Amino acid sequence: MAKDHGNQIKNDAQYEAMRAKGMRKERAARIANANAQEGGNPASERGGHASKYESRSKSDLYDEARKIGIEGRSRMSKDELIDALRHH
Repeated sequence: MAKDHGNQIKNDAQYEAMRAKGMRKERAARIANANAQEGGNPASERGGHASKYESRSKSDLYDEARKIGIEGRSRMSKDELIDALRHH
């Protein structure tokens, strides 16, 4: 049985499962809460209008990494920027 995380986590079972797989607390909470809203529709079904990282320029990826605050972005290749953005 999943631990009760109070009002902060909307789907305790999903949150616990993601944490057990090693996901960071913040990310697991965002996903568990997003999936619990609007009748349980996952976040991927509600939006997703951004272009794929592979089709963006390295400069665009760098700007996105800067907005998020990814460290070491100036030394990263395009593939490394994509990986860092996906796993942040």
